[in-house]
Amino acid sequence: MKINFPTIAIVVFLGLLVSCKEKTKKSEMDVSEIEHESKQLQAFFDKTYQEDLSNSPMMQTQIGLKTDYGKWDDFSHTKYPKDLERSKARLAYLKDSINVNALSKSDRLSYRLMRKKLENEVEDYKFRFYNYPINQMSGIHTSIPAFLINQHRIDSVADAEAYVKRLQGIQKVFEDVIKTMQIREKNGILPPKFVFVKTIEDSKNVLTGKPFSDSKENSVLLQDFSDKVNQLQITKQQKKELIKKAKKALVDHVKPAYQKMIETLQDEAQRATTDNGVWKFPKGKEYYQNQLNRYTTTHLSAEEIHKIGLKDVDRIHQEMKSIMKEVGFEGSLQDFFKFMKEDPRFYYEQNEKGKAAYLQKAKAIIDEMRSRLDELFLTLPKAKLKVKPVEAFREKSAGIAFYERPALDGSRPGIYYVNLYDMKAVSKYQMEALAYHEGIPGHHMQIAIAQELDSLPEFRKHLFYGAYIEGWGLYSELLPKEIGYYKDPYSDFGRLTAELWRACRLVVDTGIHAKKWTREQAIQYYKDNTPNAESDCIKMVDRHIVLPGQATSYKIGMIKILSLRAKAKKALGEDFDVREFHDVILTNGVVPLDVLEDLVNDYIESKKASAA
Repeated sequence: MKINFPTIAIVVFLGLLVSCKEKTKKSEMDVSEIEHESKQLQAFFDKTYQEDLSNSPMMQTQIGLKTDYGKWDDFSHTKYPKDLERSKARLAYLKDSINVNALSKSDRLSYRLMRKKLENEVEDYKFRFYNYPINQMSGIHTSIPAFLINQHRIDSVADAEAYVKRLQGIQKVFEDVIKTMQIREKNGILPPKFVFVKTIEDSKNVLTGKPFSDSKENSVLLQDFSDKVNQLQITKQQKKELIKKAKKALVDHVKPAYQKMIETLQDEAQRATTDNGVWKFPKGKEYYQNQLNRYTTTHLSAEEIHKIGLKDVDRIHQEMKSIMKEVGFEGSLQDFFKFMKEDPRFYYEQNEKGKAAYLQKAKAIIDEMRSRLDELFLTLPKAKLKVKPVEAFREKSAGIAFYERPALDGSRPGIYYVNLYDMKAVSKYQMEALAYHEGIPGHHMQIAIAQELDSLPEFRKHLFYGAYIEGWGLYSELLPKEIGYYKDPYSDFGRLTAELWRACRLVVDTGIHAKKWTREQAIQYYKDNTPNAESDCIKMVDRHIVLPGQATSYKIGMIKILSLRAKAKKALGEDFDVREFHDVILTNGVVPLDVLEDLVNDYIESKKASAA
């Protein structure tokens, strides 16, 4: 056969030309489709965010807006079915109207996160009455005053009028919550006895002082309102009139609201038992697994989590024994715990001078860490951080420390709260770990960066996955050690006590809710295995009881972040940059642990490809 090579070459060339045109056309079509789907998805995100924002006056205030400034959120039980239908409709839209295969990589992640959020909301509806709306950790009896004090700014007369309107609206909010409490009891959901003692006391604290009594001191809300109004550039008469309106609202609306709540709590307390775990509820085992799934973002069983905790407690005890040798302490680990609990050198004085010294030192620790952030991070937060003591009206029942996010517009800083009610519960040797966890490089850094990411849809800036958030917080306690902090061995022991505390939580949370441990048994476990003050142990156990599963998120999250870092370091070798790794963790917002693993895997592959 005669072969004409020039002819073949022309045919091949023409074939390639046609093929290229087809690919170009397909590429253009793909780009067009991607842009279309992206716009459609972003429009959906914007719409849902604006709907949620318009339905939450409190969220509007939290992000720095003053729309609906005199209103509260809807706390009624009739809201639940509406929320369910809204979530179902949104989920159906995502499934039916968005072509996920035509989305960009970043949009696919947002789609995945929104879909998971909505699926969780639908699945969790059956447990809508399983939590305790009023407990010693949270509830409107303390969150409403805290919201007004910390979130409601008064920069004008109109802002002050809105504050008064919110005082007037407290009565309706309390009535709605009381109704949900009554529904819960009918369904067999009632807090254990100890909860009522604490919540009744906290409620009474809000009604202490003027204008509720002839006390020389103002009540916490009147004091807050007066302080804010007195800073306004208005006449004395205007200030007087505004304060008069606030007093009337406090007496006519706030007082009866709290009195009714106290009466309801006193009534329910008579029927409460000392059974503390959620195993006592109808479908309690199913509910607890649901909570473990939500907080850890895994499918680990209670038994698996319990065993992880026991193993970690043993490991940390061994590391503590090494520090005992380093400081020349002779005796058992329990002897060392006793020494750390009782030696006065490790605590500030139980007075105003001691409290002021603690706050000053905490600020210094954060400022020092801030100066070294460039060594560990590429992206830094813009929002400022403030250190504050927990307010007197809630310090008896509040946790040791917690964080409050900054306003989106920068008008309000992030707040690291530390509870100075019992100075024996906030030791000097734990100060570093606590400040790193709640402040920098912990919660403040993670949350502020997420809020400041322009590339993220708004809903992703407000997602909550405990394992990610608290896992990062606990990881942040360890991180400063890499650049030379915890120089004092006692301070490093403090870091280990904080990690030990979280490991014990895995054991105790599952012990209470899956193994039917008593409150006393749980408290004793903490006392036997940690150097923490007894008051600390009691508060922690009481927290486990009212927030089932929540405390397991810290250690499970930390373990995952450390394993992902080890994986990236092993895969990349000398090309591993911890600052880049932290950027992957922090610049995608809050995500479940399985998504976090996918992000790190993508980073590893991308880094390898660029180095090839």
